[in-house]
Amino acid sequence: MATLGELERSVMDVLWDSTDALTAGDIRDDLAHGNAAGVGKELAVTTVLTVLSRLEAKNFVTRERDSRPHLFSASTSRAAHMAELMHEVLGAAPDREAVLARFVGQVSPREADALRRILAGK
Repeated sequence: MATLGELERSVMDVLWDSTDALTAGDIRDDLAHGNAAGVGKELAVTTVLTVLSRLEAKNFVTRERDSRPHLFSASTSRAAHMAELMHEVLGAAPDREAVLARFVGQVSPREADALRRILAGK
């Protein structure tokens, strides 16, 4: 799975938090107003478009080509991305059971209850 840089993560956070497709200008404005973690400076629209192009190449973003300006939306959910990252880490572990045991040993009681409910439903 492709990894995300800080600016890419910030752009994805804006898209994941939106219920609508957004223009590069919308995303830039959201980033400039500090609504995305990690980005507190104002960016040029061209910079945001470059990041969106890279995210599209990584299959994180879809672009509506019929609209002008183009509208962008997340290709997958934040939860799906995070789950893929977790699977990637587990896949690289020589002892998956040890990693899972360590992970489960560090979850809160509430998270442990959620895991039990999820596993019981599987």
